Amino acid sequence: MKTILAAVILSGLAALSIPPQPAQARQARFTLCTQGGGENCVVDGDTIWLQGEKIRIADIDTPETHPARCAQEALLGEKATLRLRDLLNQGRFSVQPIKRDRDRYGRKLRILERDGQSLGLILVREGLARPYQGGRRAPWCV
Repeated sequence: MKTILAAVILSGLAALSIPPQPAQARQARFTLCTQGGGENCVVDGDTIWLQGEKIRIADIDTPETHPARCAQEALLGEKATLRLRDLLNQGRFSVQPIKRDRDRYGRKLRILERDGQSLGLILVREGLARPYQGGRRAPWCV
């Protein structure tokens, strides 16, 4: 009985010491979404469909494209959308969960990374997005 108890305790301790698994790397060919979503496509600069799930990139905000509020927002939103598609098509990336699972529209909130670097923050550095940590978003039309 002591042997069985020791084995159970040891296996429990071993299970506790297993490090959490990193997010699975994904790779897919991304296109631009048509109306109604899709399998692997880019809706706009901060929203994608991946394997049938709608994902909102949690660490950025990009200009709206449906509908844009001004010509400048439309132009920048289109550039952000195309650049995100290109980034996603450059190779494998991971989909990292954050503390909050979904937004108020039911989209999964995730951070997309490649080699430990946020794809969203690449868009920020290129002037196509702003960092976003929740709350009210600043307007793109001034």
